[in-house]
Amino acid sequence: MEEFTRIGQIVGAFGLKGMVKVVPMTDFLERFEVGSKLRLKGEWVEVIGFKIHKKRPLLRLSGITTATAAEGLQWEYLEIPTSQKPELDEDEFMTEDFIGLNVVTVEGQELGTIDDVIPMPAHDVIQIGELLIPAIREFVKDIDFDANTMTVQLIPGMLE
Repeated sequence: MEEFTRIGQIVGAFGLKGMVKVVPMTDFLERFEVGSKLRLKGEWVEVIGFKIHKKRPLLRLSGITTATAAEGLQWEYLEIPTSQKPELDEDEFMTEDFIGLNVVTVEGQELGTIDDVIPMPAHDVIQIGELLIPAIREFVKDIDFDANTMTVQLIPGMLE
């Protein structure tokens, strides 16, 4: 059975012709461009209109032609097959690839496994239990997917 990844959540209708406002759950907004096929409530829809308004995608989806129909989709998720990963540069990663990695400090102290990667306005934050570590180069020193390990450099006071 094919698995799906959520890439956006519909948060409301826009206009009278059935456009929907979407909160993206991806950094790859090209996934919402015209012609894209997305899964909505278990059914496939095609993006037939796309624009950005106030930093959010506005989509016109096949089969949705009225504001009432768009309003009925509020809080629904848009998905793509998990197998459709975007092409990444050498230093880019998908956040779900981090979940479950063992985290150690540069001194060798084991901190646990990554529970979540939390998106924040400035940068993502890695969550290990109650510990939060900014997902930036100053803190993340090495990622070794073969060894299932991330090495981090903490600053004084982070473990207190």
